[in-house]
Amino acid sequence: MTEKQSEKSKVHTIYKLKSGRRVPGVTTITGILAKPALIPWAWKLGTQGIDFRKFRDDKADIGTLVHYLIMQYLKREKADTSDYTANQIDQAENSMLSFLEWEKSHPLSPILVETPLVSEKYGFGGTLDILAKMNGDNSLVEVKTGANVYPEYIYQLAAQSILLRENGYEVDNARILNIGRTEDEAFQDRRVGDLSKEKELFLHCLAIYNLKREIKGGKG
Repeated sequence: MTEKQSEKSKVHTIYKLKSGRRVPGVTTITGILAKPALIPWAWKLGTQGIDFRKFRDDKADIGTLVHYLIMQYLKREKADTSDYTANQIDQAENSMLSFLEWEKSHPLSPILVETPLVSEKYGFGGTLDILAKMNGDNSLVEVKTGANVYPEYIYQLAAQSILLRENGYEVDNARILNIGRTEDEAFQDRRVGDLSKEKELFLHCLAIYNLKREIKGGKG
């Protein structure tokens, strides 16, 4: 299996504490939150005669490829696009050009790229996209591809900042870099300020997630 095939079909990263106990990841934890935007989106596609599942999967593949191209570029590693269609590659490369244009005015020196981390204190793991020096600051950058910047993206940033600080990395600022895959999806660079409330919300989600697991386990 090639590296790219593995990238496209890979399962979620498994996070474990030093004791060997498996713990949930950030996206699994935030997955307990409702996503109200999905229902009207699927309904709109249905009224246009579009199968939202096929549409979603194709867009997801393009998004996966965009993310992969950016990470490989930052790691100075060669990207293998052989597992994608010509149309997906074309759209992803256009998105990559948008990132490179943004980078011209936001030069960064990567510290960590696509790095998994674990919190022994709280019992969860996560994989951050980019921690880099930008204008002398340690900037946490989460790369997304989609139609908008959703609240759960900010919660993920908050969780990643918890992971980074526990593992000895300072975070001066954070931002969501949302890169459109098509012309109808805008490029957005959203800087995020104080994340204290989002951290609190995330830790509440973690508590609910763990409690649900305990209840499910208790019922056998």
